Amino acid sequence: MAHEQLVLPLRVISQGDAMRLKRELEALNDYVHQSELRDSGAELKSLPKPSLALNDLAQENSLSLLKHEDREAALAFLNQLVESAPIIHISFASEPSSAFMAKITRWFRDQVDPLLLINVGLEPLIAAGFTLRTLNHYHDFSLRQQFSNQRELLLNGIKESQSIKAL
Repeated sequence: MAHEQLVLPLRVISQGDAMRLKRELEALNDYVHQSELRDSGAELKSLPKPSLALNDLAQENSLSLLKHEDREAALAFLNQLVESAPIIHISFASEPSSAFMAKITRWFRDQVDPLLLINVGLEPLIAAGFTLRTLNHYHDFSLRQQFSNQRELLLNGIKESQSIKAL
């Protein structure tokens, strides 16, 4: 199977997740290689238990981690992913749940790029909402920004409210 055809599982969200998955697959390759050397080339019957992300990658792409060519295809895919996947940075006021991140990741991969990675940051000063950054764009969808954009309206509302109270 060509690595261009592989699908990135939703469990792999960030660039860090992709790099951990790549390191795990490299360690698995080393384990298999060492086992083959010890057992004089005997075929390996089982592997150490893979992480959920590696298991998802194998299942969603119909790969057998016991097969050298499938592991190599997955490793080539992950190398390409780590080197050139589009990355966006989203900052929230508090840590988002994994279910929420899965929904956001699915939307971005469906609408923007199937290999998109999302790095999540925390910015408590934004109060609510989020900021989104790419290599060449920055968008602020925070409550703080909305208040800044509507400052005159907010001040006029406060003045009007005070004048009504004075009557």
